[in-house]
Amino acid sequence: MAAIYLIRHGQASFGKADYDQLSDKGIAQSELLGKYWQSQSTPEKIYAGDLLRHGQTLEHFLLGYQSKEPSVTLHSGFNEFNHVDLLACYDARWNNFARMAVTVGKQPGANKIFQKEFAQALERWTCGKNDSDYKESWPQFQTRCITSLKDVINQELSVKNKQKNKRTKDICIFTSGGVIAVIIQHILGLSNEKALVVNQQLRNTSVTKLLCSGDSLNIDYLNNYGHLTLEGADWVTFR
Repeated sequence: MAAIYLIRHGQASFGKADYDQLSDKGIAQSELLGKYWQSQSTPEKIYAGDLLRHGQTLEHFLLGYQSKEPSVTLHSGFNEFNHVDLLACYDARWNNFARMAVTVGKQPGANKIFQKEFAQALERWTCGKNDSDYKESWPQFQTRCITSLKDVINQELSVKNKQKNKRTKDICIFTSGGVIAVIIQHILGLSNEKALVVNQQLRNTSVTKLLCSGDSLNIDYLNNYGHLTLEGADWVTFR
């Protein structure tokens, strides 16, 4: 039986003009996860989305891990959905994302305002009535996430590799909350609404462990962020 660890990136710059950049806390969170992993099974293979926040999370994870670096493969299939496109389709004012982010950022309760806008944009995207508006529709995103996971399973855990004694036992995938939520939805047969709830609950640098054996894929645990709670509640972030 093989383990696949889905790792959400560290805290990025939610609500800023450039979200795809880890904050100082996000960098520290990633290093804390790496230190925590010193007591875990050594990952034999690492996959990561090719967004900046994925690479930065992996980089600082490895700094904290301080051990022999496993083989790393970038896989754009594990990239998050395009939140800028979602917001622009929801409200034309978001076509100039940088300017709108600055405008919202100046208002009292800016984070709550942005969260509300983003939640409404997500609901519009997933409702199934506006698929043609988006660069990548919700069904297309779902298909991409599941296909990417199957790519990894076929590449690393196939019967052919097992026969050659090359079957990988522990795989880490550095990705984003939306991707993890869709994979959980697929395994548990959740509704779109429940998948969005899962997405909202995933903490930065949280770990979700899947167990894979033959054609069987199950969840061992979901959204584990114990490495953060050991440092204090202030380290636990959602965005």
